[in-house]
Amino acid sequence: MSKKLILALTTPIVLSLTLFLPSLFNPAPTTAQQIRPQDVWQQVYQMLPDLPLENQYISRETGKPATDNTLVSRLIRYHIYVKGRPPIFRLDWKLTVADYLGAHDLMSESAYPGNDTLRKNPIDGDRAVISGLNRAQRDALINTLVSIFNPNAAAQSQPKPTPTSTPNSTPQSPATTPNPRGLPPQPQPGDARLLMP
Repeated sequence: MSKKLILALTTPIVLSLTLFLPSLFNPAPTTAQQIRPQDVWQQVYQMLPDLPLENQYISRETGKPATDNTLVSRLIRYHIYVKGRPPIFRLDWKLTVADYLGAHDLMSESAYPGNDTLRKNPIDGDRAVISGLNRAQRDALINTLVSIFNPNAAAQSQPKPTPTSTPNSTPQSPATTPNPRGLPPQPQPGDARLLMP
């Protein structure tokens, strides 16, 4: 068998495993399982109204602006269908944004979403918009995408409330003061003797 044929046969299997295997080990609620990638871009723009639409490109088929072909819809299609990355993990979205910034994988113009349906390939414009976002805006975009595709991630990333002291409580020693970042406390003088029998 030729390498191209093997690749053509195994790519759908690998993509299926990449997209659906994580849900077997960490099943999402039924509402998350019903999310259709082609509908997510609208939710993103509702949550981030200042994000550029970039929907001015002309459709090859109709000769009119393809207003549903937006920056976010292309970003999602690139992430899921071109790169085969699962949409529920923040790190995978960071890798996709890094692709747009030219800091990770090279982006293929011929495989970029919209190349085959729009008169002008939107890849350069999309990369320019993503590059023009500051770090906080890129993080907001990533967090929004993850929160839509994986509502459990938002609940898991919420910090647990730490008990606060009341005016009548006794002051805690430095060794027992809770660390707000969840890190273990710094060693204190005399801690080593606790290790001895």
